[in-house]
Amino acid sequence: MPLNKSDVVAALSEETSLTNAQAQEAVTAILKTISDELTAKGTVTFPGFGSFSTKERAARTGRNPQTGESMEIKASTAVAFKSGKTLKDSVNA
Repeated sequence: MPLNKSDVVAALSEETSLTNAQAQEAVTAILKTISDELTAKGTVTFPGFGSFSTKERAARTGRNPQTGESMEIKASTAVAFKSGKTLKDSVNA
């Protein structure tokens, strides 16, 4: 079953002495900090866990699957995550 933000808040509250409201604030602040750094084209690294970064995608020509017509796809910025060794090892154990 997928884990969502409410599940993470509940788990954080259980693992620490934080109330649900405090855990909610903490999770929201962490996600905002990561989002702000990626918006500024920075990198966020958690040693052993992994790192978040951005990658530029160039403009390209694609096809509309419904009509087969060619169309231009605009350049964009994508978020990338590269897992760290500790995370990889624990998932593969």
